[in-house]
Amino acid sequence: MNAVLTITAKEIRQAVRNRWVLAATLLLAALALSLTFLGSAPSGSNVGARPLDVIIVSLSSLTIFLVPLIALLISHDAIVGDMERGTMLLLLSYPVARWQVLVGKFCGHLAVLAFATCFGYGAAVAALLATGSEMDREGLAAFIAMIGSSVLLGAVFIAIGYWVSALVRDRGTAAGVCIGLWLLLVLVYDMALLGLLVLDRGQNMSGSVLNTLLLLNPTDIYRLLNLTGFANVSAFSGMAGLAGSATLSVRILVAALALWTLIPLIAASLSFSRREL
Repeated sequence: MNAVLTITAKEIRQAVRNRWVLAATLLLAALALSLTFLGSAPSGSNVGARPLDVIIVSLSSLTIFLVPLIALLISHDAIVGDMERGTMLLLLSYPVARWQVLVGKFCGHLAVLAFATCFGYGAAVAALLATGSEMDREGLAAFIAMIGSSVLLGAVFIAIGYWVSALVRDRGTAAGVCIGLWLLLVLVYDMALLGLLVLDRGQNMSGSVLNTLLLLNPTDIYRLLNLTGFANVSAFSGMAGLAGSATLSVRILVAALALWTLIPLIAASLSFSRREL
């Protein structure tokens, strides 16, 4: 445990030194504030949407694109990069197991991403409070759930980045594979799924098949998880119809995201343990 905590602290210090924490926090805060002041037009009594609800939907859409990309950028060279620089050989010369190195790095990178997400998105709530907008307990609970699920989504892609980093032989290849996976999971998969639903027209694809297809993509799990948290504005989301056709509970969705994190992390540990330095 001491070795894991030491490596975690090292990764956090390195992220601070490389200004990853500052860059990610400022980026998320700037986008959250932009959505707060520019994206709150469809709110009020006429449309039945509260400002915080609209911000949650907007930030959820932003998270699907941005948080996975940040997670992959900070994790794609976690193993192969240290091997190229020779620091991994030095680290493993100490009495520390490879799984401890992996877990320590994961906890450090996840802490960095969680800090950036909480403070960056928290700026949106601070801005609403500064403008005198009213917030109820339900809206704040949905906002907190959105932040928690955003961190969990980031954990998924950090684990995926580790798996790629443990398999490839150079940093350039790791970066290319991670960008390809980001495009596949964030853009291509949903376009293909929506095209398949249009072609099927509800004739052959059952609800169980749709549920399975949604569970195969962590970004769709994240999207559905946040739609279930605030039914008041679910119609503002482009995936509202798809979410209504799915029959997945919040517990199943959270468990699926946790499983999406665990499986790549275990696979990365196994690949790392068999890899020669």
